Amino acid sequence: MRANFNNMKITVLLCTMCCALWGSAIPVIKIGYRLFKIDSSDIPSQILFAGIRFFLAGVATIIIASVMSKSFIYPKSASSLLRTAKLSVFQTVIQYVFFYVGLANTTGVKSSILDGTSVFIALILSGVIFKMEKVTAVKIVGAVIGFAGVFLININTGDVKTLLDFSLFGEGFILISTTGYACSSVFMKRYSAYDDPTMLSGYQFIIGGAAMTLAGLVFNGRIGAVSIWGILIIIYLVLVSAVAYTIWAQLLKHNPVSKITVFSFLIPVFGALFSTFVLKESDIFNIKSIVSLMLVSIGIIFVSRGSIKTQK
Repeated sequence: MRANFNNMKITVLLCTMCCALWGSAIPVIKIGYRLFKIDSSDIPSQILFAGIRFFLAGVATIIIASVMSKSFIYPKSASSLLRTAKLSVFQTVIQYVFFYVGLANTTGVKSSILDGTSVFIALILSGVIFKMEKVTAVKIVGAVIGFAGVFLININTGDVKTLLDFSLFGEGFILISTTGYACSSVFMKRYSAYDDPTMLSGYQFIIGGAAMTLAGLVFNGRIGAVSIWGILIIIYLVLVSAVAYTIWAQLLKHNPVSKITVFSFLIPVFGALFSTFVLKESDIFNIKSIVSLMLVSIGIIFVSRGSIKTQK
């Protein structure tokens, strides 16, 4: 198994597949809102939708990981369970509560580009605040380029009176979501020294998903108009999380982190492309969006390559 995950061709193929799956989730979630008749203002139902997905994704992740390891995986101590619960606050609850609400109030293309900022926020957290890695000139340049792309996508070219085309419940919530994911990346790196990363991912999905499902129900969230297509959407989103996170965790386990994270620039690319062709959004067919996507992708590559040089 280790030899396979170390093989460069297999690594490239699996990393690309994971990024494509994560990118495809953005338009699929928006399709799910339509199928389940969840309005952009119905936050409890959006949280309920997310909670059901991630609770089931956690169960699927644990089943897949247990089959792969040929033994049932679970938190083996109270401290392990506590670490998993802490991780769930950032990786599932904060990240996806804000992501699902934000996605309902902005376009898939814009969400994909903004979602790419997690790499730069993770750099600030791990390098500047937690001192877990060296912040080099190359990384700083990458972060500046990336944030320039984020700023550009939010410039309102249609109304000179309003410089930024930015709303708290749309773009703002997507950025809060990416901050939650960046925090979870730092905690995952720390906690993986004590616990299996796949176990952490699976059970934090279950804990976070259960909390979100309960919150959605308490505040009268509803999943309406259940159909075969809606069920297939849920199944697809569950598999996206379970399969992608399981494979990604194994790739990180058997390779240098920077070798894998360099591929994350593909996520906003796939997200924007899928949103364009699946949702028929036209955002990507303008110079501003194309340049923004290029800047974010180049910034991610710079930050990741800076990490590679630091580790040599």
